[in-house]
Amino acid sequence: MPYRVGIGYDIHRLVQGRALVLGGVTIPFPKGLLGHSDGDVVVHAVCDALLGACALSDIGVLFPDTAAQTKDMYSLNMLGIIREKIRQDFTVVNIDVNCICEQPRLGKYRDSMIANIAGACMIDPKDVSVKFRTNEGLGEIGTGEAIAAQAVVLVKRTLVL
Repeated sequence: MPYRVGIGYDIHRLVQGRALVLGGVTIPFPKGLLGHSDGDVVVHAVCDALLGACALSDIGVLFPDTAAQTKDMYSLNMLGIIREKIRQDFTVVNIDVNCICEQPRLGKYRDSMIANIAGACMIDPKDVSVKFRTNEGLGEIGTGEAIAAQAVVLVKRTLVL
C-alpha cells in the first residue's frame, strides 16, 4: 500500500508561569501548557500522527521526558527531526488538526500555525488544516484547565515494494 494514515492526540494542563505555544506560535495568555518541552499540543499531535503513519512508535520514545536535551525544546524542532527521519521513505501528503480549548480564541493565529507546520514538514500550506473547537464547558478542557489537540496525517511511501 503506497498510502498510510496516522492519528495523534495530546493534552496538557494549563499552568501559570509558562508561555502558551500552539502550532509553534507564542500566544499572549496568562497561562501556558505544562510539559517537559514547550508543551505545544498541536505540534505534539502532528508528531505522533506522523510517527504512527510511518510505524515509528511515538513522540515519548523519540523525545523522552527524562532527557535533559529535550527540556523546554521547541516542538517545531521535534517535528523537523521527525520529518528528516521519515523523508527517505515517506512524503507527507496532508495534515489535519483539531485544537480543543475554551480560551483563548485562536482564529487569528491559524495562518501562522499552518505556515509553521507546513514549513517543518516541507509541504504546501494548502495541505495543512488547523481547526479550533471548544469542549462546551465539559471536563478539564471545558473548565479551562487543559488544552488538547488531535491530528490525522496521510503519508505516501516513497518506494512501493
